[in-house]
Order: sequence, then structure tokens, then C-alpha cells
Amino acid sequence: MKRSIVRHHAPDVVKGYYQRYRSEAKTHPTAPLLLELANEVDLSPALLARVILECFLQEREASVPTKQVLNNMLREPYLIPDLLLAKHIEQCTVNDCCYGPLVDCIKHAIGLEHEDILRDELRERSLSFLDENQLRAKGYDKTPDIILEVPIAVDGHIVHWIESKASFGDDHSHHAYLNEQFWSYCNRFGPGLVIYWYGFIVELDCQRERGILLKDGFPSDIVTLCQGPARS
Repeated sequence: MKRSIVRHHAPDVVKGYYQRYRSEAKTHPTAPLLLELANEVDLSPALLARVILECFLQEREASVPTKQVLNNMLREPYLIPDLLLAKHIEQCTVNDCCYGPLVDCIKHAIGLEHEDILRDELRERSLSFLDENQLRAKGYDKTPDIILEVPIAVDGHIVHWIESKASFGDDHSHHAYLNEQFWSYCNRFGPGLVIYWYGFIVELDCQRERGILLKDGFPSDIVTLCQGPARS
């Protein structure tokens, strides 16, 4: 999807998808039109639904809808002022295993679960820390999941903060995280650790000397300031 999404957003392609949907919706309103179209053009159903909904709203309101409006209608299709389109949009969002509001909810829940796992690991080792909620209460606007009140060492590298990622660390997402999160954490708090709970491309663990260490689970061997080596 990431490689091919650009061609699906070309203006003439988008127009073609929308015109085809509107035409077929008149003659076959009960057919799963958007699901069939998504399968035919090899596009995520939820992403196609977003494209079609944006076209519909732009045609209806004569202006480009905001991201918030689109997201709200994709999450709650009954808000869409066209019952037939709402039905087809809902078919797409509930039948997409990779994108869309339902998948976002699942990803969010899995992310929270792994943050709990991380906190439990730290408490088990009696490591003092502040989590994201505590840091925001102190006025920090952009923070990692964990700030260690007393730093630890992992593989000979000092760790001041830990970020939990309940996903696989691929090249595209990791470099996005570097630019949007990890480098700013390093600048503010010093070197840290990123845990990709579902693994990562080994070659991406190449920033250790610059302050970013990658692991696929909580480190089994850590060194604390007061206790020396600590083993799980």
C-alpha cells in the first residue's frame, strides 16, 4: 500500500473511482460496490472509502472537508448524509484488516497493553520512572513513554528514556519515528532505548553511538547505578 498509494490519489484516478461508484450505486445499490472496487484496483477498502467519502463531501459542500470531519464520519458512518454511501463506507471499514478506524482501535489497545508490560518490567526490577501521563502533568508536551529517574546501562550504552512500539520496526516507519520522535527525545533527555515488541530490521540498529538503542523486548541484562548488573 505504501508503495502504490500515490497512484491511487492521482486526481484523474480519484475522479474515475468516484464516478464509477456513483454510476454503479444507482443500478446495483445492494451490491458491495466499494469492496469489489477496492479488490479490483488492489487498494485497501478503508483507504478507498476515505477517497470516495472525500469526493462526496467536496461535491456536496463545494469545499475540501477537514481531516477531523473525514475521521469522524469513517468512525461513525451514520453521520454521512447519504445512507447508501454510509452503508458502503461501513462495509469497507469493518472488512479491512490493515487500515481504518477499527484497526486503529485495535492497534491503540495493543499499544496500551505493551506499555503496561513495560511498566511491570520496570517495577519488577525496582527501577524508578515517570510515565507519559506523569510527564504531561509536569508540563512536558512531547515525551517518550518512560523517563528513568535514575539511568541504566544496556549493552554498555546509557539509557535515560524508553519508548514502547507494539509493532514491527520497518525502514519506513522507523525513519519516520526518528524524525518525529526519537531525535527530539535524545535532544531533550539524552540517549534512550526503543523497544519494538514485534521485532525490527536488524540494520536499523545503527544509531547506538548517537543515542538510540533498539531491542525487541525488555533487556535481560541491565546495569543500574546502585545495584550493578541486574538479570531477569
